[in-house]
Amino acid sequence: MKPLDPRLLRHARAARGYLALTASLGIVTAGLVIAQAVLLAQVLAAAAHDGAGLPDLLPRVGWLAAVVAARTVVTAVQERFAHRAATRAVAELREQVVARAAELGPRWLAEGEGARVVTLATRGLEALEPYFVRYLPQLVLSATVTPATLVVILGLDWVSAAIAAGTLPLVPIFMVLIGQLTQGRSDRGLRVMQRLGSQVLDLVAGLTTLRAFGRERGPAARVQALGDAHRRATMGTLRIAFLSGMVLELLTTLSVALIAVGIGLRLVYGQLDLETGLAVLVLAPEVYLPLRQVGAQFHASTDGVAAADQVFAVLETPVPGRGEQPAPDLRAAAVRLRDVSVRAPGRDLLAPAGLDLTVAPGRTVAVTGPSGAGKSTTVDLLLGLLRPDRGAVEVVDPDGRATPLADLDPQTYWRQVAWLPQRPVLEPGSVGRLVAGAEDAELTPAARADRDRAAALTGLDAVVAGLPDGWRTELGRGGAGLSVGQRQRVALTRALLSEAPLVVLDEPTAHLDAAGEQVVLDTVRALRAANRTVVLVAHRPSLVALADEVVTVRSAPLPASAPDGVVAGAGVAGGGVAAGGTGASGRAEGAR
Repeated sequence: MKPLDPRLLRHARAARGYLALTASLGIVTAGLVIAQAVLLAQVLAAAAHDGAGLPDLLPRVGWLAAVVAARTVVTAVQERFAHRAATRAVAELREQVVARAAELGPRWLAEGEGARVVTLATRGLEALEPYFVRYLPQLVLSATVTPATLVVILGLDWVSAAIAAGTLPLVPIFMVLIGQLTQGRSDRGLRVMQRLGSQVLDLVAGLTTLRAFGRERGPAARVQALGDAHRRATMGTLRIAFLSGMVLELLTTLSVALIAVGIGLRLVYGQLDLETGLAVLVLAPEVYLPLRQVGAQFHASTDGVAAADQVFAVLETPVPGRGEQPAPDLRAAAVRLRDVSVRAPGRDLLAPAGLDLTVAPGRTVAVTGPSGAGKSTTVDLLLGLLRPDRGAVEVVDPDGRATPLADLDPQTYWRQVAWLPQRPVLEPGSVGRLVAGAEDAELTPAARADRDRAAALTGLDAVVAGLPDGWRTELGRGGAGLSVGQRQRVALTRALLSEAPLVVLDEPTAHLDAAGEQVVLDTVRALRAANRTVVLVAHRPSLVALADEVVTVRSAPLPASAPDGVVAGAGVAGGGVAAGGTGASGRAEGAR
């Protein structure tokens, strides 16, 4: 990222006002620095050379104290608003990157971008705070205080101004040389942190399976190695930061010393008066201070700058266009997949391959198939979260007109769909609000009766009876406070109470025992009785037996002639892709 990247101002509104405030305060600081130097030189010269007493010096000392106090206030205001702006800007960028990741869809996340988004949305962007609090103010001061003080020195003593102007460019030259090395290390450190985060996320997600096989300690060495690599990268950056800080301090100290030696010699030979010499001597360090601080604080901001670069890369990733046509009423319209094939992320495999599936209104369709065949991908296609590499996903209205799902307004479509994933994610709130959308006291008697009937069917009533505050019990993020089975009951009850005509259940019995499975079976029967359209991704025979139609999803190898990332137009659906005709898949195996 550039020292001040315009993309930051475009994507983070909090940064715009903060930059304007920082520029204004920088101008005020420049004036205060010059006034402080001039007043201090006058007081010292009058006391040492003219022999002025305290009563004569008191007015100037008072003004000097006022200037110092004003400079302190300006610095305090700068820091106060810097922290606020940093917090708001980080929150804005985090919200935008999560929203853009959701727009880009699960396929984009599955192709290795999920770990980057998680890292950026959590720890990565937090490192942007030093950029706002320490680096950016010094950058503005270097553009205001340094030129202003140099001009004042030029008016007082052209020799000192020439020395300052000659040595000043050395500071940014060293900053550029050191900064390039540090920037590369920061990028590598962020990549290591992303790999570490991805590894830990995978470990946490699969911890139950690893414990079942007694391998929960197996990935420990790999996680430790990544942690050590991140530590070494961070310490390497800090080492360079300390060394570069020492170099900049030495360079600016020698430059100020040259000016001071010249002033001392000319004072001895009477070529310069004491007040002018003192004023130049006080102003000389202020010429170099902002640039020196920019170099010192640059290393504290490089991690955040590297994270911001990746945020902008995510935000600038083009999103596939979305339709604006309102979706038809799914109580009378069907959703159809015609010869659909999707390439599996990171594999030369079509999953599903050549899938034909029609979800008619009021019907219950079971989607089965081996692991990795593309059942969850089929759900993403039905939900409109993913577009096929080949084939079409359409919504067919009662008159037989087929409209591509990509041409429909997703909001009008999603409002008609209730989706229950394998692991339901519940937002924080009370159980009653999560299930019925309102607290118990806010519901009408009829709505309360519907909720209680649905809870009795799913077994949630027994769960609520055991909670400390019943329906008013507050749950944490993700449904914290309930077991997986209890969360499943909450999600099933919410699906029953929803008015969505299409209900998609992705492996609803995957994490349930026999009692939980019976709850799901009863729920599906209730949905069928209500003439709701149900799509089941299922393995268990008891659940498949409830379906009116069973569709088997199969995968197939990617055709050798297809370019990378492209599904060939011929040979996918005719059985000519894989031996035994496995490319022709997704046909309905029977109506029940």
